[in-house]
This record gives sequence, C-alpha cells and structure tokens, in this order.
Amino acid sequence: MTLTINPLNMDRRSLLKGLGAVTAATIALPRGVRAAAKTIKVGVISPMTGPLSLFGDTDDYTANKIMDLVKDGIEIGGETYNIEILLRDAQSNPNKAAEIAGDLILNDEVRIMLPASTTDINNPTADQCELYGVPCISSNSPWQAFVMPRGGADQPFEWTYHFFWGLEDVLGTFTGMWKSIETNGKVGMLFPRNADGETWGNNDYGLPPAVRDAGFEAFAPSMFEPRTNDFSAQIAEFKNNNCEIVGGITYVADLKTFITQCNQQNYHPKVVTVAAALLFPSGIEAMGDLGEGMSSEVWWTPAFPYKSSLTGQTSRDLADIWEAETGKQWTQPLGYAHALWEVVLDTLKRSENPLDRMANRDALKATNLDTIVGNIRFGDGPHANICKTPIFGGQWVKGEKWPFDLKIVDSSLNPDVLSPEIQMTPISWS
Repeated sequence: MTLTINPLNMDRRSLLKGLGAVTAATIALPRGVRAAAKTIKVGVISPMTGPLSLFGDTDDYTANKIMDLVKDGIEIGGETYNIEILLRDAQSNPNKAAEIAGDLILNDEVRIMLPASTTDINNPTADQCELYGVPCISSNSPWQAFVMPRGGADQPFEWTYHFFWGLEDVLGTFTGMWKSIETNGKVGMLFPRNADGETWGNNDYGLPPAVRDAGFEAFAPSMFEPRTNDFSAQIAEFKNNNCEIVGGITYVADLKTFITQCNQQNYHPKVVTVAAALLFPSGIEAMGDLGEGMSSEVWWTPAFPYKSSLTGQTSRDLADIWEAETGKQWTQPLGYAHALWEVVLDTLKRSENPLDRMANRDALKATNLDTIVGNIRFGDGPHANICKTPIFGGQWVKGEKWPFDLKIVDSSLNPDVLSPEIQMTPISWS
C-alpha cells in the first residue's frame, strides 16, 4: 500500500499510527506542484517497527522536516527539481529490506537510496544497490560491519558509501572508560548470534582480540540467541572468571533480561558497557533503577560543536526542537538521520544530472561536506567507501528534566571535539 501525503497539511507520523496496517509511505509535493518540474525519487528504508525500531525512531520525523525544507523544489544546474521521498518500513528484517530495496529500484526507479540505520537494514539494501547500480549512502553501523560481510575487505564498492566509526574506535572508547575505573581488568564479552554479534565478536577483527591487545583479559562464552529468556550460561562464566567488566553489543529487550538476571543471580559487575541497547533513553528507562551507571559509545549528542549545512541549526537546536515537538528526549540517531539528508541533498545539487544514477554516484563519491556530525569525505578513511566520524564514551546518570541523562565521560579519541562532562563512576547496584 502506498500513501501520498502533503507534508504541509498533514502529520505523517500521526496518520501512519492511525492506519496501523500501512507499511509504506510516499512523502511528496502536491500534484500540481510536481507537474511543473522534474522529480527526483529518493528511496528511504528504515527499521520503523520491530526490535530495531529505536534506531528508526527519528527517520519519518526527519523526512517530514526535509520535505518542508524542499517544498518548493531544489535548483540544480539552473533547473528546479522536486524531491519525492519513498519511505519504507523494513520491519527490522534484513530479508524485508532487500525485498523493499529491489522494489524501489526496479519499480519506483529511485535515483538514490538511503538505508537509514543498522547492519540488518544497511547491508541487504546496499547489496541490492550494488547489484542494480544505484548510489547508496548509509550510516549507524561500524564500518567493518558494512564492509567485511559484503566481501569488501580487498576491493572497493562501486555504488555504496557509508559514514560512521569503526570497531577500533569503539574499542578505544570502551577501554578508555574501563581504565578510568579501578577493576581487575577481566571483561566478560556479550554477543548475540546475528550479523552484529558475529562482526563485533569476530576473533580476527572484532572486540575480543582487541580487548586482549589493550591489556585486558577477555572471556567470550557462546553467543546468545536474540530474544532469549535465559542468560544463565553467560552469567555463570562471567562469575566463574570474576569479570568485573561486561562489554559487547545487545538490543534493549535482551539487555534488560540479562541485567535483571545478573541482579537475581548476585552478579554485580562494576562496569557494563554495551553498544546498541544503551544508546537510547527508552532503553535505559526500561531497566528502571538498574539502568543508572550503565555506559555506552556516544556517536552524537546535543553537545556536538557542528552545524547543519542545510539549516544552520546547531546540534543543541536540533535536539531542543525534537523534544519540544515530540515530547520525547533527544536520541542519538537524530543527528545521523539529519546528516544523511545533508549528504543526499548535497550530492544531488552537485550532480551533473540528478536523474542519472551514475552522475549521482560520481557526486556522492566526491562528497566533502561539513555536517551536523562532522566532515563527510570519502577517500581518506580505512576503506575507499568509508568516512569515519567521531565517537565518545558516555554514562547514564540520574537526570533533571528526564529520568536519565547521557553524559560524556571519555573523549580520548577526539579530545579536540568534546571534553568529558563528568567523571565515570562504578555501577552501584543499589
């Protein structure tokens, strides 16, 4: 089902919630306006529902903001072009993402693709774009997770580009936080049996060997099945090895189960630093008081010193407007949801022919843009299709306006961008 919406008169989020069964939406200009100019179709694939939905929480909001910004079209090479956004929900399912991407490419003839976030959405979408020759820009997964599983270790991709940090950066951030706490240096590693877990837990380029190289002892029991209700095996191994630190990657439901069972089984590590699940305010709130003191990587915060190339808004402006309009606390994907559109629109404006996929690909490849998450430029990173962006360490503490606040506690990798806001402290488990 496709729904055409005039963003000037209707709120897409409210309408989609009201219709429940709608899984696809096209955000477009009024028909009379569209007829007056050429139209560039942009495909957007997001995990709007399902276990990864917290990563996609800001995507439809941002798409509506962009449509309002370009409601009169954009000028390229002396011509005015309308922008049509085809936003699709992949339901947190990689197979669904691949199916949607193929449909957008073959039937809707999109000129550029934007998979919004997570390995499970980015990779299958990017694979379809490589197969059919469509420029694609993505983010919100470590660059190794984008490159390695797709066979890009020894060669560049033709059509697909990605900006984010890497596992080497998250390791530096994790260990930077861990070294600030007095512990025995023993780390229990927690990984799900899925694409992210297999990347983060990889014994060649993942966290376990790197943690050991950094001077810690790493104990990695068998991976857990996502949505499991029993972490006894992992907890038993962590307790047997007296692991005072837990590190890895999980999603919210799994981490809540794990933390609850740790408390029940009297396993109280001093530090829990977990990627993905601890990124979001709602994830922390789901754990109640047990969420206080948990730590995670931080990829975007209102404290970022950068501005939007589209609106001139600061990161603080973006967060404040989100909170005022949605009634929800700022969340890290908000900055990257906006930055992806900065890159998309900049690419189209520089393209020799924005209706030609190859011309758009060439413009995307040549990107050199200061965005709300930092400078995006390809060619200087660890891989031809990758641009790395800043990362920090953060700890959740009791908040004032909101139940919990995420505060920067480690900026060792990017000290010129941000300074620590507070000193990290051990989890109290009280």
